[in-house]
Amino acid sequence: MHRLIVVLTLVLLAGCATQPPPGEPCPASQPSPACSACPACPQLEPPKPEAKPLQAATWSDVSGWTDEDLSPAFDAFRSSCALIGKQARWRSVCEQASALIPTPDANALRAWFESQFQPWALTNADGSRSGLITGYYEPVIRGSRTRQGSYRHPLFGPPDDLIDVDLAQLYPELKHLRLRGRIEGRRLIPYFTRAEWAGEEESRAAAALFWIDDPLDLFFMEIQGSGQIALDDGSRTRVSYADQNGHPFRSIGRWLLNQGELKLEEASLQGIKNWARAHPQRLRELLDANPSLVFFRELPVEGSGPPGALGLPLTPERSVAIDPRHVPLGAPIFLATTWPNSDKPLNRLMLAQDTGGAIRGVVRADFYWGSGTEAGRLAGRMRQKGAMWILLPIGDAPQ
Repeated sequence: MHRLIVVLTLVLLAGCATQPPPGEPCPASQPSPACSACPACPQLEPPKPEAKPLQAATWSDVSGWTDEDLSPAFDAFRSSCALIGKQARWRSVCEQASALIPTPDANALRAWFESQFQPWALTNADGSRSGLITGYYEPVIRGSRTRQGSYRHPLFGPPDDLIDVDLAQLYPELKHLRLRGRIEGRRLIPYFTRAEWAGEEESRAAAALFWIDDPLDLFFMEIQGSGQIALDDGSRTRVSYADQNGHPFRSIGRWLLNQGELKLEEASLQGIKNWARAHPQRLRELLDANPSLVFFRELPVEGSGPPGALGLPLTPERSVAIDPRHVPLGAPIFLATTWPNSDKPLNRLMLAQDTGGAIRGVVRADFYWGSGTEAGRLAGRMRQKGAMWILLPIGDAPQ
């Protein structure tokens, strides 16, 4: 085949002693039939280079910087230093932060940040600096440690047959990717999807950590990645993300839009719940539209929130989930967005303390609102545009 292409090319070129420049017809001085048939050569534009994800900025570029109360984020940053302070990048600035006792007043604290950090604008590949900002929260749902009464829907920890492969051990360039599957014979195959797992639940019932009364509440707790379970004796316990089945997250809100079941303005958490309760016969179909499945671990209810990917408790309205391929965990992030379903500015210094399966991209964040009903209302309505700046220690150029 390769030889045929070469031969055809030579035949086509044989009638033209000199090829015309790109984009021009053959010269009139070469009127041979073969030459007159030569088409105009297309002018190919070179591909535009992708913008670097971090662009140097000044403090005056950071929208709302001078009006923000920095002390809550500063306290969260000092907490993060317990972990990130061991890294060379953060060691010096964490030592400086630990020495600031008591916390300075607003003007002195702003001056301290400006003396220690350089802002970098997070930038998409096309050069734009606007991205999607969503919200998440810690739901509180009803459950039991045993299957009884209305508690019929199991919540599981990581199953024994789930194999988790860290690809970075073999391929360092894949350090943010993990392979999950199960062994069948001598082969590693994909783990069960959500729909397939439903057929496994009865045989694995003895391994369930809890039993939940509402499958939709359990589903949304998976999306949030953590939650509290209110037991009938009045006590509460916390469950947090432990692992995942390896299948990609698919939005059931998007599925309902594509099915024509909801309008765009109805595709909120509450709108999805309203549809599901109006169509109980289609609940299984709705849930199975997302093949991703989350497994949990039990934790005590303590601290300001559930632990994020950094391993520290999340701080309501000060923690964000980010894509760690572009933003290092623990970094201060200044977020300029708006309140849910509103044009009211929401400009805050946040901490990158968590990640999420649906959080992909440079200018992309998930805003942690806290626990309970009101936090859930705000998180469910949040789908805003926003800009982000990462604060890196002065002299630390992006890698």
